[in-house]
Amino acid sequence: AALSASDIAVGAQDVYFEGNGAFTGEISCPMIKDCGCTYVIIGHSERRHVLGETDALINKKVHAAIRGGLLPIFCVGELLAERDGGKTIDVVANQVRQGLAGVSADQVKTVTVAYEPVWAIGTGRNATPDQAQEVHAMIRKLLAEMYGKPIADALRIQYGGSAKPSNTAELMAQPDVDGLLIGGASLKVEDFAAMVKTVA
Repeated sequence: AALSASDIAVGAQDVYFEGNGAFTGEISCPMIKDCGCTYVIIGHSERRHVLGETDALINKKVHAAIRGGLLPIFCVGELLAERDGGKTIDVVANQVRQGLAGVSADQVKTVTVAYEPVWAIGTGRNATPDQAQEVHAMIRKLLAEMYGKPIADALRIQYGGSAKPSNTAELMAQPDVDGLLIGGASLKVEDFAAMVKTVA
C-alpha cells in the first residue's frame, strides 16, 4: 500500500504452478497478488541448482504466472563447468526454449528474461560486458526465431550476476542489456542508489 502511488513495483521470489490446494509451504499466484505484487522471479539459479527445479517445472510456473496475471522474470544461466566447457550458448538456448515452451507471442510480451551466469552470482566474479552481450544477443536472436523480431526487440533482457556500482555503466552500455537483476548490491543502500542513479 505504501508503494501504490509510486513507480516502484513489488515482486515475489518464486511461485507455485497450482492456484490452490494442499501444497504446504508453496505460494500461489492469488496469494502473491493479494500481497500487492505484480512481478515474480521464476527459475532463479538457486531454485534450479540448489532446490533441483527442472526446465519442465519452470515452464509450468511461467504459464501459471501468466494465467494468474503476474509478470514473470524468467531466469536462465550456465554453471561454471558449462562455461568452461564451451557449452554456455547451448545450455542457455535450451533453457529459453524449454522454459517458454507453449508460451504464445502475445503471452511472451509479459515476460522479462534475466541472464544470470551461475558462476557470477554472489562470487564477486562477474561476466565481462562482452560476455554478457554475447549471451544477451543470442537470447534475443533466439526469441526472434521463436516470436518474430519486433517482439524480440521489445522484450527486456536483464543481466544478473555480481552487478555492482563499478560495472553498471559498462553493462548497461551493451546494446542487448536492457536492465539489471541485482542481488547482493541491492542490500546495500549506497550501492543500490548509485546503480539506480547511473542507469537513470
